[in-house]
Amino acid sequence: MKVCLAGHGAFGIKHLEAMAKIPGVEVVSVAGSNLESARDVAQQWKIPHWTADLAESLAQPGLEAVILTTPTQMHAAQGEQCMRAGKHVMIEIPMADSLADSERLVRVQAETGVVAMAGHTRRFNPSHQWVHKRILDGSLKIQQMDVQTYFFRRTNTNALGKPRSWTDHLLWHHACHTVDLFQYQTGAMATQSFALQGPKHPVLGIAMDMSIGLKAPSGAICTLSLSFNNDGPLGTFFRYICDNGTYIARYDELLDGNGKSIDVSKVDVSMNGIELQDREFFAAIRERREPNASLAQCLPAMRTLHRLEVQLGV
Repeated sequence: MKVCLAGHGAFGIKHLEAMAKIPGVEVVSVAGSNLESARDVAQQWKIPHWTADLAESLAQPGLEAVILTTPTQMHAAQGEQCMRAGKHVMIEIPMADSLADSERLVRVQAETGVVAMAGHTRRFNPSHQWVHKRILDGSLKIQQMDVQTYFFRRTNTNALGKPRSWTDHLLWHHACHTVDLFQYQTGAMATQSFALQGPKHPVLGIAMDMSIGLKAPSGAICTLSLSFNNDGPLGTFFRYICDNGTYIARYDELLDGNGKSIDVSKVDVSMNGIELQDREFFAAIRERREPNASLAQCLPAMRTLHRLEVQLGV
């Protein structure tokens, strides 16, 4: 399967590393706004074509699919461009930074019939899969999810410490992971939601701290704390408080409430959540089916984020 990677920053590289482990997948083009850096990545990964024009990548012979890891503000337009060109597309989280654009992407997918997926990696991390399978078999029921998403990011830089051409966002990007995961794990859209945010950064123009609360129809609640001001361990840490145990998930690691490690190495074919996400995308294309984390499945998360945005008045 011939694939284009659009966007070659820190997360684009993670997808290249993941795809290198998936049989039958060949990255044949890299598209990025900076032609020189696109060339450097292409040469490093032995990818034959690079360009600063996504349309040129879409026209490459035999190209079937695109993984979009471009700046958030470009996701909606580029996602539609890929689908209108008849290409299957995975749009990294978030699929868009507004509800209107998210709904438009879902409509375009329905019109074109291509496989279109959002990069909601938490659905695929073995730790969260372990919990999800036990929810489905009835052995666990969530009472509360307590989640911390912390970074130290007072300048406009990416995960590799390099300058960004766009500004990240706690609500539409980082909260999107947890809002979707909570609704995925509880099986329904939140019926109640609220948000608080701290002062906006004088240069970046975004809130640097945020608190979000959600309640599911089942009565389960989610408490989410987010910060770009945290000076300490970075990342997202999940505590599942259930009727039958407490579990702490840190990416691909899972502990019980007393800190005892739980083996999740046999949950799936890899411990790499991004690789598992990519495998699902390519499998759905080959099997001509809707993928887990399709745009349509992830739309309820975008609706909840929209409600929170309206409440915050931003």
